[in-house]
Amino acid sequence: MSMQPNSRRVPFGALTLNYPMSIGVFDTYPEAQKAIDTLSDAGFPVQNCLMVGTELRQFERVTGRLSWARVLLGGVLSGLWLGLFVGLIFSLFTTASAVGQILSTMAFGAVFGAVWAALGYAATRGTRDFTSVSQIVPSRFEVLAEHKVAHQAREILATAGISTGRPVWPAPSPVQGVPQPQPSEPSQPAEPATRATRASRATRATRASRASRASRRWTDPATSQPQCPGPARGECAALA
Repeated sequence: MSMQPNSRRVPFGALTLNYPMSIGVFDTYPEAQKAIDTLSDAGFPVQNCLMVGTELRQFERVTGRLSWARVLLGGVLSGLWLGLFVGLIFSLFTTASAVGQILSTMAFGAVFGAVWAALGYAATRGTRDFTSVSQIVPSRFEVLAEHKVAHQAREILATAGISTGRPVWPAPSPVQGVPQPQPSEPSQPAEPATRATRASRATRATRASRASRASRRWTDPATSQPQCPGPARGECAALA
């Protein structure tokens, strides 16, 4: 978080870029200023750059308690200064006593200041019985550049060793004694069964089932040997 110096007010059109690209994000204003200065020293066209304060925060410092006495005293003092200034100006163009005229304008200013301050404090209805000072400051500063020169700006900052807020972390080194996972080979996908393959498997299963039933039908219980009677020789031969 940083405070940037006051800059002169310029039209909003002068604070825009055509297709801006980010070349760095910095935590403080001096860091962003150093990056722009580095680009300028390298001959970079810095008129194509823009510094933008992001993540705005408002800080309000409470300076004291506010009461009627303090309000009136502040109004009187402000009126005295205003009356003194007006009296000095009038004294330059009149022939009357300058001292009397200055004192009269100061008295009038004191009364006017006290009344004006009292009216302003009464309008708050006691909801703000304290004095404070506030300021809005950005937490980070982003440097933008035109898209046509953004890559060149990044190269200049990288050569100068200026961190742009986007670190590249190196790959972790292997630790001794700790087994490292090995990449597994991709498994081959199973060949899909085609219609012909499924039909061939079904045919072989049917033939095996018929042969098993025929074997049990024509087996001699005494010898456990297959027997083919006369009328069924053709069937046995077909199953052989």
